[in-house]
Amino acid sequence: MSTILVTGGNGFVGRHVVAALQERGGAVRVLALPGEDASWLRHRGVAVYQGDVRVPESLARPVHGADAVLHLAAMMDVWRPIEDYRAVNVAGTENIGRAALAAGVRRFVHMSSSSVYGVALGRPADESFPLAPFPDPYPITKAAGDRVVQRMIAEDHLPAVIIRPDQIFGPGDHLHFGRMADRLRAGRGIVVGSGDNAMPFVYVSDVVRGLLLALDHDRAVGEAYNITNDHPLTQQQLLDAIACDTGACPARFHVPYRALYAAGYLAERLAMVAPSRSRPPITRLGVAFFGTENRYAIHKARHKLGYSPQVDLRDGVRITALWYRQRDRSSLTGAPAADNAAEGVAI
Repeated sequence: MSTILVTGGNGFVGRHVVAALQERGGAVRVLALPGEDASWLRHRGVAVYQGDVRVPESLARPVHGADAVLHLAAMMDVWRPIEDYRAVNVAGTENIGRAALAAGVRRFVHMSSSSVYGVALGRPADESFPLAPFPDPYPITKAAGDRVVQRMIAEDHLPAVIIRPDQIFGPGDHLHFGRMADRLRAGRGIVVGSGDNAMPFVYVSDVVRGLLLALDHDRAVGEAYNITNDHPLTQQQLLDAIACDTGACPARFHVPYRALYAAGYLAERLAMVAPSRSRPPITRLGVAFFGTENRYAIHKARHKLGYSPQVDLRDGVRITALWYRQRDRSSLTGAPAADNAAEGVAI
């Protein structure tokens, strides 16, 4: 029976990964931040190790004896200096990679991101595209972390596979689905530009499947794979689907892309000088994400990993909306929600 260590296993994607690994019958370990509530993991019989990818000396014990590492931990969607992002997404990735090398693990699966390619590329990006991230701390540092793993594969023979998923949604997704649904329910939904652009989303169980294929496939080591749904919804279709399934009003107000992008630039500058240093209500990355055409090719994963998306995106919205409405009802009654996924450092 193999033993798998999951970093970021207490976050949104990590929770789905842990459940899938336990269904397979392996022994699962999770690296959790000191002070992080990991009671649900212990209740499921998961071995929880306190540690931090930013602290190399905290990694030897959880990695020792593991057959493989699934590295999901990352910093995202927090308004912090890029140095904080680098500490987790770049240095932290190298730290856990070094620990895996020292422990002699047979497989190291690194979850990167499609954001490493940039936005508005003109055609579906495959794995041969250069890494040219949008100038924002998250994509910049995810691209740098991706390069770290590539370098360690080449120079140190780290038995690694890189997975580059699109934006992930599903039950427990407070970050993407939850925020879009909240805005629509509040009557604040807008469409960036025409709304005809493809939105790069993938359902969480498809990403989990891609990660497990990378974990198991004999010839996957040393490769990078895009993992997404290659039949995307447009921005308008996605927003309409969320509105329909959550009982919200559809977004009908279109804002020109250039005007909103300029507003994002101004909001970021104001946030940097404001005493509170709080996250601005709009950012250039957010506008670019919603308002540009972004598609990613998955023929390599189809042919070499045997991957294919199993969940139609429209069906995924329906499933996630059920979770969202249950969460909404739970907040009114005081009952625990079905999934209270951690956000920030562990995704």
